[in-house]
Amino acid sequence: MFAPVYLDHNATTPVDARVLEAMLPYLREQYGNASSRHEYGRAARRAVDEARQQVAAAVGAHPTEVLFTSGGSEANNLFLKGAAASFRHGGLLVVSAIEHPCVRNTARQLGRQGWQVHELAVDAAGRVLNTELEAVLAGKPRLVSVMLANNETGVLQDLPALAGTARSCGAWFHTDAVQALGKLPLDFRALNRAGIHALTVSAHKIGGPKGAAALVLDKRVDLAPLIAGGGQERGLRSGTENVAAIVGFGRACELAVSRLESLPARLAILRDRLEAGLQRLGAVIFGAGADRLPNTSYFAFADLDGETLVGRLDRAGFAVASGAACSSANPEPSHVLQAMGVPERLSRGAVRVSLGAETSEENIDQFLGALEITVAGLKNLTALGSRTPCINGATA
Repeated sequence: MFAPVYLDHNATTPVDARVLEAMLPYLREQYGNASSRHEYGRAARRAVDEARQQVAAAVGAHPTEVLFTSGGSEANNLFLKGAAASFRHGGLLVVSAIEHPCVRNTARQLGRQGWQVHELAVDAAGRVLNTELEAVLAGKPRLVSVMLANNETGVLQDLPALAGTARSCGAWFHTDAVQALGKLPLDFRALNRAGIHALTVSAHKIGGPKGAAALVLDKRVDLAPLIAGGGQERGLRSGTENVAAIVGFGRACELAVSRLESLPARLAILRDRLEAGLQRLGAVIFGAGADRLPNTSYFAFADLDGETLVGRLDRAGFAVASGAACSSANPEPSHVLQAMGVPERLSRGAVRVSLGAETSEENIDQFLGALEITVAGLKNLTALGSRTPCINGATA
């Protein structure tokens, strides 16, 4: 069976065999509902409690601060909408211009409900500047959300500095840390002391299953639930727990922490090898001047379409991602690159490569070889297409 080399780990990761092994009993013989009082239910509850401890340990939190959700998007919505509901007359909500759509679109929904929404500009490297946040403090923002690591560029934000600035106006500060988990050490207690009140993490970015994530929440923050029902997750996220996925999340967190001493450094070496090759081929690398995740490289070739390049690379056996959120009817360049001031002719060519634990030097070298051939072929097609036929049959 044809199996492309997988270089799209920021989108999702393969489930670790040890995670699957931990999950299987809760898909078969241990099928109890964690809210039931008999032994089947008690076994499920113990498994959920253990997973909560594992997730908490991975992010430096207390287990009672971990709220399980179905995914990062739900966790982000739970914080923004849940916190917004505690303010009866709305207020100012501040997010960065490079947030994931589940934050940007949620902010815009709240804007239609009477909240004022301000998007923080970023510099050419994709960093939110403290001066940008300081400029909106006069409006006394009630909620601030700035992601820790960007899912497209991998660029990291200086959250302690930003949170310290927001602290002066008493805003609740949230960060989407989905891309950071497993690639950087996370310490919610230290972030909390700096002024961060909530962070979001997700299982399927670290070798866990889809369908499990968590909002790690300072218990002083007053949230209204998005889902009402039986009162699970401290009454903030009702519904029967996805026990198998939660167990997988806990085991994946345990494994991710065990790899932190070695994996990020190895991924950084591979990324540098990749980017040296990209530069030789003439690629522009976005966010290269900023601190970034060790596994992420986001690049483009001028005048080459990113979707076309991704499709050609897929047929050559390499699974990567386009930076553009496109549809056939309305292709749009990446909002992240727009915020960074990247010209549209370049941003439409954006391609993201994100490495994982299984990525090897051989994979990098094979990819660069395929990319060189693919880019050369597309440039030849572009050159041929630009030559206009003349009346006598020659070309101009």
